[in-house]
Amino acid sequence: MSMDPAAHPDLWNHDLAPTGAAQRTWRWYHFAALWVGMVISIPAYMLASSLIEGGMSAWQAVMTVFAANVIVLLPMLLIGHAGTKYGIPYAVLARASFGTRGARLPALMRAVVACGWYGIQTWFGGSMIYTLLGVLLGAPIGGDKLPGLGINAGQLGCFLGFWAIQMYFIVHGMDSIRKLETYTAPLKIAICFLLLWWVYDKVGGFGPLLDQPSQFAPGGPKAGMFWSVFWPSLTAMIGYWATLALNIPDFTRFAKTQRDQVVGQSLGLPLPMALLAALAVTVTSATVVLYGKALWDPVDVSSRMTGAGVLVALLILLIDTASVNLAANMVGPAYDFSALSPKRISYRVGGYITAGIALAMMPWKILEKTENYIFIWLTGYSALLGPIAGILIIDYYFIRKTELAVDQLYRDDGIYTYRSGWNTAAIVAFVAGVLPNIPGFLNAAFPDAFPGVGATFKTLYTYAWFVGIAIAAVVYGLMMKGRAVPAMAPARSLD
Repeated sequence: MSMDPAAHPDLWNHDLAPTGAAQRTWRWYHFAALWVGMVISIPAYMLASSLIEGGMSAWQAVMTVFAANVIVLLPMLLIGHAGTKYGIPYAVLARASFGTRGARLPALMRAVVACGWYGIQTWFGGSMIYTLLGVLLGAPIGGDKLPGLGINAGQLGCFLGFWAIQMYFIVHGMDSIRKLETYTAPLKIAICFLLLWWVYDKVGGFGPLLDQPSQFAPGGPKAGMFWSVFWPSLTAMIGYWATLALNIPDFTRFAKTQRDQVVGQSLGLPLPMALLAALAVTVTSATVVLYGKALWDPVDVSSRMTGAGVLVALLILLIDTASVNLAANMVGPAYDFSALSPKRISYRVGGYITAGIALAMMPWKILEKTENYIFIWLTGYSALLGPIAGILIIDYYFIRKTELAVDQLYRDDGIYTYRSGWNTAAIVAFVAGVLPNIPGFLNAAFPDAFPGVGATFKTLYTYAWFVGIAIAAVVYGLMMKGRAVPAMAPARSLD
């Protein structure tokens, strides 16, 4: 798309420009495949384990995962609407509410979280290569742990190797990722059914975990405590996709119609996520019978298979991890970093930055303990991203009534400039949404340094995403109420 003569070079480049009709090639099945591809992943598989460790029965865990994904689907469809209607990415949409300069704040928040995720998934991919080499060579590789890193040279080499493999898709852009997702989604579904068959064949049934009652049942070790575990778990499960709920316009801007993005996402997210959780519980239930203990890590399960099975299983898990990582954790931050300085940073350079930061974050440290993964990492960043979602939804639906002047989003003297490019209402609402969750986060992340946090703040933190989205939405709505929104000609709607 040619540059608008009035567009400011610090706000526009070819990657951030609205998509034209020729770029809108995504149908509902592309979105469904994208989601199936992203859902069937190792971290998602392992989510159910954290819930069962917390005391839930198999079916309570599956229903919690399902409920969280139904809830998070709503902001995805609402925010995704703008991407399809105007062809703009998340980093540009945020300018309508935060201001042309202020939008860099939500873009950066989203990007940093995604870099962490990119690193985590790359670590999983590297672990698979490490396991695969160990199985093929008949002994673990790598030797002693490296000082300061906490992993050995073999693990580090495999991590760097998988990191390098993914660079191919960063270089070849968005379309290569769409093709990868579309072609690998059916393969992943087939593998799930194969795993179930393998379990049934080996065990002659589906094992003991499925029959295990919840620890919250009368007489159980955690009797009557279900809700105190359910709510923080639900928040963490929502946190799992909270990043995508924001930057979904990065994908929906390529949709042919609104129907394509709504139908595709609705089919592709909540049910497949619940089915994956059910699969995880079923396979793990069988590992109790086969190996005498519950194995929640599919890489560990694969490494115990014999013959060609282990090779095939681990190669498919590798393809799966690469496709998930690129779609879920690279596309968004690549656009976000590009929006920080469009003149200097293209979508591709944004991808390089994402991959670089992911290396520096040492993702294996985040995954050392389940508490780190669920209650600090997932819940912590949901507290940051919930308020942004609240502001975007209120602004787009209640303040703008879904009408944006697209050309003005790329100008530094337009209606979205506010005060020197910053909308005070959005900043105040964001801070108001985040503040109540900070004491609870500090207590969860650094219990020794912050032991005296009150029960009220701890409770609030268990609802971090809900608290953030609600407070920010109300504050933003009240501050923008009655403020004259300049007359806007609906510009270049591509509905």
